[in-house]
Amino acid sequence: MKKNQRQFIEKLTERYRVTRGKDFKLKNIDPGDTAHLDSEDKGEAKEGLARGVEWLAEQQDMLYAQDHWAVLLVFQAMDAAGKDGTIKHVTSGINPQGCQVTSYKQPSSEELDHDFLWRYMRNVPARGQIGIFNRSYYEELLVVKVHEEALARQKLHPSLVTKKIWDQRYEDISNYERYLDRNGVLVLKFFLHVSKAEQKRRFMERLDQPEKNWKFSASDVAERGHWSDYQDAYEEAIKNTASKHAPWYVVPADNKWFTRLVVAAAIVEAIAGLKLHYPVISAEKRKALAEARRVLDAE
Repeated sequence: MKKNQRQFIEKLTERYRVTRGKDFKLKNIDPGDTAHLDSEDKGEAKEGLARGVEWLAEQQDMLYAQDHWAVLLVFQAMDAAGKDGTIKHVTSGINPQGCQVTSYKQPSSEELDHDFLWRYMRNVPARGQIGIFNRSYYEELLVVKVHEEALARQKLHPSLVTKKIWDQRYEDISNYERYLDRNGVLVLKFFLHVSKAEQKRRFMERLDQPEKNWKFSASDVAERGHWSDYQDAYEEAIKNTASKHAPWYVVPADNKWFTRLVVAAAIVEAIAGLKLHYPVISAEKRKALAEARRVLDAE
């Protein structure tokens, strides 16, 4: 990676990275922010994204070969913020065999019979793999917090549902991410921060264009009615779970080209920190390779 590219990435990601949530305020992040890049920079941004995608593909190969680390990318957002498109574009160069995307919907009856982290733990990536959570265990601090009936369905004994339950879940998730970090799982969390006005525009686009009708659900409008509650829930979740080992990136999402650039830059920077390389071949292995070459040459 060239020095000027590295400096640009560091500056861009630092702008939106949250590692200490004590003083975090969601209102301080403008969903329309583009870090002083404008529409004329779109082409350059797309080129930067393409370079990031290419670099990520190279790193994934080494990640798999080295087999020491795993990468977990967590995506959270309000509806129509662009999660699916961002995941598609940023990971477009990754070998499908080394990547797994898991989308979380409403929990099944089996999942409700277990602790709230159970269904997420089953999909944590193995060493050498990249895992992507399209929504995640943070739903337990968002949807479940906004909709009290969702908590009731989790079958917790009444003695466990106290005023401290959300603080306890912040603590449980923070401890779990620390556990993952200590076991070689790089955790990066992205909140795609879309404005209410832009969400409305995208909803209307889905309604106006027949080929996008399938993306729209009546529940989207119903959830929009809880906008303020969700903003508060996101702020509290980020504030209470941001850390150096599992940072949040609060990414402006009103401009998709910029959203994708920031996400790609954050992933590139974090994986570069792992200093991946191909395994060093031992002397014994080199002898075996030389013998294999001799046998092949003799055919």
